Amino acid sequence: MPDTANLERTEATQAEAIRVAGLDHLVLRVADLDRSIRFYGEVLGCHVERRLEEPKLVQLRAGASMIDLVPAGSAPQPAEGRNLDHFAVRISTFDFAALAAHLQRHGIAVGEVRRRYGAEGYGSSLYITDPDGNVVELKGPPEKAE
Repeated sequence: MPDTANLERTEATQAEAIRVAGLDHLVLRVADLDRSIRFYGEVLGCHVERRLEEPKLVQLRAGASMIDLVPAGSAPQPAEGRNLDHFAVRISTFDFAALAAHLQRHGIAVGEVRRRYGAEGYGSSLYITDPDGNVVELKGPPEKAE
């Protein structure tokens, strides 16, 4: 028997300005960068795809998504015991006017649009904050190769 509540939620979500296509990446604050790289590499089989020195960041491939690692001391510290910097959901389109109107209707502050790297390459994204203070990146489609 189908779960009609789930079907109704799916239909309602698809009618809105945001259509989530999947998880793009999440960013973890870690105490020991090398230890975390070994864990995600040796235990989970994620390989290092990209390293940045400024800001300090290591991006590991996790299937179609990414796990980004940043040293805990390199970013503003979250509430005690929280080590998730942000996570990104891949949205199917990035129409800033429609996104901004949709978010504002829900009382959500609209972040600055920037070009950022994600699981599928560079593309437009913006940050919002959920009711619990978690930062969610809305990551649009990748730029077209020219």
